Amino acid sequence: MPNSSSISEFLLLALADTRQLQLLHFWLLLGIYLAALLGNGLISTAVACDHRLHTPMYFFLLNLALLDLGCISTTLPKAMANALWHTRHISYAGCATQFFFFLFLFGAEYSILTIMSYDRYVAICKPLHYRTLLGSRACATMAAAAWGTGLLYSLLHTASTFSQALCRGKVVNQFFCEIPHILKLSCSESGSLRETGFIVLSVLAIYGCFAFILFSYVQIFRAVLRMPSEQGRHKAFSTCLPHLAVVSLFVSTDFLAYLKPHSLVSPSLDLVVSFLYSVVTPTLNPLIYSMRNQELKDAVRKIMSWTHFSSNKLLICLYK
Repeated sequence: MPNSSSISEFLLLALADTRQLQLLHFWLLLGIYLAALLGNGLISTAVACDHRLHTPMYFFLLNLALLDLGCISTTLPKAMANALWHTRHISYAGCATQFFFFLFLFGAEYSILTIMSYDRYVAICKPLHYRTLLGSRACATMAAAAWGTGLLYSLLHTASTFSQALCRGKVVNQFFCEIPHILKLSCSESGSLRETGFIVLSVLAIYGCFAFILFSYVQIFRAVLRMPSEQGRHKAFSTCLPHLAVVSLFVSTDFLAYLKPHSLVSPSLDLVVSFLYSVVTPTLNPLIYSMRNQELKDAVRKIMSWTHFSSNKLLICLYK
């Protein structure tokens, strides 16, 4: 029987059987990837360059955009390459690397979303203490803690999963290296149980964070509904609803991916759910955040107009 030391590569799930469909999938994935790069890149650039957006809320949004860029760049390029070159292969080291970085960015992203709910809670429920509780040093410390949490989460899962003997083939029925599908290849019951235990603890931590987010929003909505000004209520809802929408999308897709009933288990559903939380969510986040945020829209327009002006100026210089 083969074990992990003798496996040099894995076979990922083919998204289509025919060459025409594979090429179609390549172009669709490329379009999604470019949209994600553009959206998250514009938000990152706008927040970094516009001094009006140098506030805790936008600082954490910058972190979220960078994490979304990393998440989608971990999974999609390999899927696009496989579709383009009509292959399913990924090396053992490549699979472990993809596994590590995806979990790292995934864990850090959820931590940032939790911190963002705290930011909104302090801004609306304790506005007089906002600068004290969320000063530049506190924000940097919380962001570093979020990235560190993602790193620890990833190290534990990657070490636990890839230290096991893998003797049940090398076919991963997913378009990227995902925990449940790697565990199916394990021939070690104790190792599989250990990693399952890590998953259970991770899920409990995720729902603990979700409970904190819900508690924060209960307090936020109570405070907002007591506001005498309709304009103030509108502004508060405009800053909170995008974050709540992103959290809801993030948690619901994770729930379907890891805690769905056995009666719903199917390869097609697994593929759709994994695509939702690893590809669709990072692509939609910039759109959700910019939809009701006029400050962010103005900053993005400013960046785009400056880019357009610079490109026109460059063309004029070249023609001269």
